[in-house]
Amino acid sequence: MLRCLDAVMLAQIEVSRGRPHLLILALNPYPCRERTITSSYSNTNVRPMQIGEILDGCFNIYRRHFGLFMRLSLVLICMPAIVIVYFLTRAVANPIGAANWVQENIAATILLFVVGIVVWITISLLLKAGTIRIISDSYLGHEPSLAAALQFGTGRIVPLLLVAICKALLIFVMYIGVVLAMIVVVAVSRLLGTIGILTIIAGAVGTLWFVAYVLCCYGLTTMVVVLEDLNSSFDAFSRSVELTRGSRLKVFFTWLVIVVFTAILPWIVIQGASLSLGKESPVLPFLGLLSIVGGVALAPILPCALTLLYYDLRVRREAFDLQILSDQLGTR
Repeated sequence: MLRCLDAVMLAQIEVSRGRPHLLILALNPYPCRERTITSSYSNTNVRPMQIGEILDGCFNIYRRHFGLFMRLSLVLICMPAIVIVYFLTRAVANPIGAANWVQENIAATILLFVVGIVVWITISLLLKAGTIRIISDSYLGHEPSLAAALQFGTGRIVPLLLVAICKALLIFVMYIGVVLAMIVVVAVSRLLGTIGILTIIAGAVGTLWFVAYVLCCYGLTTMVVVLEDLNSSFDAFSRSVELTRGSRLKVFFTWLVIVVFTAILPWIVIQGASLSLGKESPVLPFLGLLSIVGGVALAPILPCALTLLYYDLRVRREAFDLQILSDQLGTR
């Protein structure tokens, strides 16, 4: 009986957008003829996935819900963007007056800067939480909506802020530790002569490995905060460590592929176009605007991949697919 639960492939997961269900991945060319439990009782089936399947499902969900992602971004970014454009326009129109105002009102300037950072972080977290909710609903076969995503993100903003602050402090401490470690390695390498070069290389590789390992351990904290009910926001760290145990390389390569496609390659294209056009080209401001718009448009892809990875790890470690099936059978 349990053997039948894996018979429906990920390709048969259906995503609803107000019309007949769409498939996330291409259909299996050699489908199993056996009638499965999930085909009888559910529109969805969650199963373990390889990295390629996670990426394929990620890009398909992103493509099908691109309009919803953009509406979510527009709602959250529109008002702050209008305020920023207003102040920038006034500053460009009268740069001397703007500089004088800043010098005369240093305290107010610092306060506005701090408020701006808080607003930016809050909007980023709301956008991320809403995106994860849309992706989760889509993957599990529910109907994603803008109102539900906004309401859900607003309800999770406090724990998200706490976790984001803790992760920022962790990264800062690691940065200080890395700098100190590299200073020690360089000092020791000078005493070792020729072998010192190898010492520096080994120290750099070990430092990068340590940073990547820690970040992979805590790579799913946001998904845990958004998708699970925790006794404390800080439980997200231990929960992420538990889920990623034995799968840190999978987390790393999933993150790496998405970052290459959504950040590194677009940056190379924009920089190459800027260099080819020259510093005096009137097109450069438009390239800057294109870079910002492209960053906003591509932002949902990384949360999408990590959300699918989160469900994959839950299936592998906790039989999450059987939990879903049990709940669905219990409601019929």
